[in-house]
Amino acid sequence: MNTSWMDIAAGRGALAGGLIVAGVVVVAVLIGAFWLGVRVKRREPPRPTPAEQPRPPEGGAVREVRENREPNEVPQSDQRLTPHQMPGHGNAGTRSGTSEGRPRWDEGSSGSFGSGGAGGR
Repeated sequence: MNTSWMDIAAGRGALAGGLIVAGVVVVAVLIGAFWLGVRVKRREPPRPTPAEQPRPPEGGAVREVRENREPNEVPQSDQRLTPHQMPGHGNAGTRSGTSEGRPRWDEGSSGSFGSGGAGGR
């Protein structure tokens, strides 16, 4: 009697059993992840109510301020200053400018990419 087909069938049965066990493990991990997510969500503070939401200021929304800024002058001295000796520790400070209009290019001045020519003419 030839029993080799029984050995092959038994081997495939073990493979099918392994796949079933792997499937059960994957489902268990997914359920555990869902359960952990629910626990974490319950520990979070509740969402704010509409009464707790921020409100705009009494004077209305804050608007953008447009102004020209001018750099502060570098202090003059006989010795070379390092950044930590300068006001603001090397960060260039600014102050409100005196001019009201926006700076524009002058005709005939430095044009396209600093070429000094007429630009794109």
